[in-house]
Amino acid sequence: MPATTSNSPAGNDPFISDGVAPERALALVKAVALQNAILTSATFSIIATDEAGIIQLFNIGAERMLGYAADEVVNRISPSDIHDPQEVKERAEALTLELGTIIAPGFEALAFKASRGIEDIYELTYICKDGSRFPAIVSITALRDDARNIIGYLLIGADNSARKRVESELKKAMAVAEQANRAKSDFLSSMSHELRTPLNAILGFAQLLETGAPAPTPTQKRNIEQILKAGWYLLELINEVLDLALIESGRLTLSNEPVSLAEVITECRAMIEPQARSRGIGMTFPQFPVPRFITADRTRVKQVLINLLFNAVKYNRPQGSVVVEAAAVSNSTIRISVRDTGIGLPPEHIDQLFQPFNRLGKEASAEEGSGIGLVVTKRLVDLMGGTIGVVSTLGQGSVFWVEFRTASAPQFSTQPAYPESTARPKVPEGTPLRTLLYVEDNPANLELVGQLIGRRADLNMLSAADGTLGIEYARACLPEVILMDINLPGMSGIEAMQILRADPVTAHIPIIALSANAVPRDIEKALEAGFFNYITKPIKVSEFMDALDVALAFSRKTSGNASHV
Repeated sequence: MPATTSNSPAGNDPFISDGVAPERALALVKAVALQNAILTSATFSIIATDEAGIIQLFNIGAERMLGYAADEVVNRISPSDIHDPQEVKERAEALTLELGTIIAPGFEALAFKASRGIEDIYELTYICKDGSRFPAIVSITALRDDARNIIGYLLIGADNSARKRVESELKKAMAVAEQANRAKSDFLSSMSHELRTPLNAILGFAQLLETGAPAPTPTQKRNIEQILKAGWYLLELINEVLDLALIESGRLTLSNEPVSLAEVITECRAMIEPQARSRGIGMTFPQFPVPRFITADRTRVKQVLINLLFNAVKYNRPQGSVVVEAAAVSNSTIRISVRDTGIGLPPEHIDQLFQPFNRLGKEASAEEGSGIGLVVTKRLVDLMGGTIGVVSTLGQGSVFWVEFRTASAPQFSTQPAYPESTARPKVPEGTPLRTLLYVEDNPANLELVGQLIGRRADLNMLSAADGTLGIEYARACLPEVILMDINLPGMSGIEAMQILRADPVTAHIPIIALSANAVPRDIEKALEAGFFNYITKPIKVSEFMDALDVALAFSRKTSGNASHV
């Protein structure tokens, strides 16, 4: 039968003349057009190679980006020849380590993962014909025939220069912001220290006037009380600003160790209860029939609890109450809650509680405050690995709570301090006792070290609960060795050590840091600052005793040299 002809335009369409439906013919035309658009795209470089890695296709985008004409590279070079050779070599070395097989630099380094069916997108530098360079992100895929044999590779690349510039600018902006933040924190820290010096004189002389003879007149007494009240408040504000500056600058060090809840809460109670009584506020505290320990920095956890208790008293209603509770929320966590009968907080204020200098509308109230205390509290809790929260009902009161990880009671080995084979010789009769001063605020640690020193027939231990008292004891008693906790209330152990090292009377005494902070860089910084040695908690008895012997030998030597001067 003769072929049918048509006068329509489609009559000459080869797809239709071959019996292909019009819809399918249109789809095929679109597919061809799409393929041509991809291959001629100037946005992406599209490079196809044969199985050996020799370029077979080099699209317009590749020509535009790299400056080569297709006929200059097709059947001539490999894509690895237009990559940075040093980067290709480094990629080969990295893949050799990652995959445990030797991969040669060159095209194998680019295609190895793709040849194993592993999706691969890499970032390397392309080198253009004129020698210019640009960073590119390249996706490489293995091309396979129907039998799944590799017949080539497809590399689709995009110029990454714009993203690199944005990243570089972002890094610079972040560095500038970080530097500005450090400068701000350093300024606040410096100013806080500078303000404490004149404030010390103001408060000191005001107290002398208050207790001097003759006694001040009633009018003078009221004036002095106002000076002291304002001075102590200013000192509190300075301390809060200093703490915030230290936290934000990353220079606040903590010693997270087992802390007795009963001891800490008892000490906080002694500080807060007199203020509560003066305002007619009743207080209830938990009992601990079984000792409970948490993992925290003793000094800072006291600061956290005192701030929460002080706020509960300060913002309470007349004749109100404060209830402190402690309960386990899991096998590894304990929650300490401070419940008050104050006016409570509306929901919109809860989210603003931990913002600096935000007093939540209390600026015009009779109660003084800076709006920093809760910010410092939250950040300290976070640094100690705990959590803090609040539940408040308007008109009924608030419950502030903190949670910390539980800890076992501090323990030390009951084994002898030294194996019998290496027992220390007995101290000859008549040998004078030498003095060791331990500056530490944690009673459990004091008890532990006290028992260890009790095993030594040649040592007598003195103890001081803070840096200021430790300095006084050191100057008065001139101990042979000083053990110094780092995180002490008020003055830090580092500050106390530096004061003693700067004093000619005590400069010769070896001072050993004893801290739960075992971060290597912090240990290095402490030794660089002037500590003779650094012992980490929990204490290893043999290492502790060895460190004491070294320090005592040094002390004996320096004392001997001093006696000949």
